[in-house]
Order: sequence, then C-alpha cells, then structure tokens
Amino acid sequence: MRLYNTLYKDFEDLFVGYSAVAIILTTCLGAAAVMVILMNGHDLIQMLQLFLVLVGAMAYLVSVLSQMKAKFVFNSLILSLLLSVLLLVINIGMRY
Repeated sequence: MRLYNTLYKDFEDLFVGYSAVAIILTTCLGAAAVMVILMNGHDLIQMLQLFLVLVGAMAYLVSVLSQMKAKFVFNSLILSLLLSVLLLVINIGMRY
C-alpha cells in the first residue's frame, strides 16, 4: 500500500505530464498484447481477450480525456496496464 500511495502522490503532483506518458505506454503495451493475442488465432477466446485489452485501454483514455479526478485516472491506468501485461504473458506462454 505504501508503494501505491507513493506512486499516486507523484502521479497527482505531475498529473498532466504523467497522463501524456501513460497514454503512450498504455497504447504501446495494448498494441503488443493485441498482436500476440491475434497471433494465437481468432477464435472466441481470443476475441474475448482482445475485448478485455481494448476495454482497459479505452477506459484509461476516456478517463484522461474527460478530465476525471486523478485517483480514478490512476486506478484506470493500473487496471489497463495489469490487463495488458497479464494477457500478454498468458498468450506468450501459450505461443511458445
């Protein structure tokens, strides 16, 4: 919890700069996850995984663009990154 609070405080202090950097990070990580998911095929399972990655990334982007509170934006960033990394690792494991 200490790490979360430290990261949130830093994010809140430099909200505009971190939001811009996080948009790039979320987009690149989401694109990599989508690529690996689609390399494993395009069945219903892969489409559901694709949907989860896109919902996570879009939730973060919408929260930034709609200028929501910093706490909500930070939590949606963490959710988006965790979803992308989790599905990326799972699909890399399935692929290789």
